[in-house]
Amino acid sequence: MTDEQGLARPSGVWATAVGVARVRALETERENALFRDPLARAFAAAGGLWPSSSPPPDDEAARRRRLAVSFSIVIRTKFLDDLLRQACASGIRQVVLLGAGMDSRAFRMDWPEGTRLFEVDTAAPLDFKASVLRQERAVARCERITVAVDLREDWPGALAAAGHDPAAPTVWIAEGLLIYLPEDAVELLLARISTQSAAGSRMGLTLGSRGVIERFGADAAPGSAASMWISEAPDDPVRWLAGHGWEAGSHTLRDRAAAYGRPISTPPQHEEGSGGLISAVLR
Repeated sequence: MTDEQGLARPSGVWATAVGVARVRALETERENALFRDPLARAFAAAGGLWPSSSPPPDDEAARRRRLAVSFSIVIRTKFLDDLLRQACASGIRQVVLLGAGMDSRAFRMDWPEGTRLFEVDTAAPLDFKASVLRQERAVARCERITVAVDLREDWPGALAAAGHDPAAPTVWIAEGLLIYLPEDAVELLLARISTQSAAGSRMGLTLGSRGVIERFGADAAPGSAASMWISEAPDDPVRWLAGHGWEAGSHTLRDRAAAYGRPISTPPQHEEGSGGLISAVLR
């Protein structure tokens, strides 16, 4: 379906990117925000999620699950922002956002001179995003290159055609992506990333912790983000990534939230597992 401007309406997995934008817009309005995303509100409004969204669920458990998902988006955004700054400080000047969605880092972060940022996603979200960016007269703070390709297809070829240099180190970001892919697709994605990475490349991943699908997806509303989750973190993410040549560190949302001054006050009702937020370096 399309709106009156002829743009595809957010649907399926990529519609969740608009929901993520709404969460980032709400965080931006906080006095003690962990980040500022001036474009998030425009993305949410264009997708029909601002100023209002669906009413809070009557069920207390459902309400708490929604809050938990929103909280995780805020913490992971801060975590990956920091990872990108560290990668650039190390001298990396190639950034690849896989499943970029409504990510606005090209516009809201300060980038060193010579940085090239590739946004890889399918045409529908990239077109939707471009319309909002034109409306907002947004100007990127680095060389921004969009790559319209399905991640199930030959995206490395499309990325290379767009100018990515696999001989130079790259920082890769897969935020809120792997949980929507089956296990074999996750393995293929990681293998392709590794093949396209020079020594010293870095990577930031978000993984669904063990048991998250059972806890969040069992009674998820049709069409909601949780209803489309199908992949959880490996039992040992660090060992898994080591098998692909990456030296990784694994963090829980709980420990990162505490480090950012947003401690989770309630005790964990379930084991958080060993995954959640991953930073890695290719040796």
